[in-house]
Amino acid sequence: MFSVHMFQPYYVKEESDRIRIVLAYQYFSLEFEGKVYQFVPLEARKIEINRKTLQVINQNEFFIFQNEKNFKSITLDHLLEIPSFRKRLKEIVDPYVNEVVNPFSYNEINEVIVSLEKKNMKRLIDQALDKKDISEFMKYSTQLNSM
Repeated sequence: MFSVHMFQPYYVKEESDRIRIVLAYQYFSLEFEGKVYQFVPLEARKIEINRKTLQVINQNEFFIFQNEKNFKSITLDHLLEIPSFRKRLKEIVDPYVNEVVNPFSYNEINEVIVSLEKKNMKRLIDQALDKKDISEFMKYSTQLNSM
């Protein structure tokens, strides 16, 4: 059974729909039967993850590992079965997935807040009229007019 010896991305690239984790020789190795196999970028070189579903897109690609003259070819799907690999992959991806993306600009947010404040003032004016409280009515009317 394989276990992860070392797993560091060479770099992580963010795109609108996916996260690409690019791997390099020195940063990824597996241990198998007491021997360490280094990643060799002969076939697959990256892991692609869908940003919305968090599913690995390229599960069927082969990753090649070498120990001296011995080579092991493993699909990404098989690598995902290794608990330590999944854990480390999650640690790498989490900062890119958990970012809070605010789709609104500051001006749009400010406009919504002002609109809500005006509606609240109108509600308070209506309450003052219902109570026939002239001082409250004048106070809130003045505040509404100054907005």
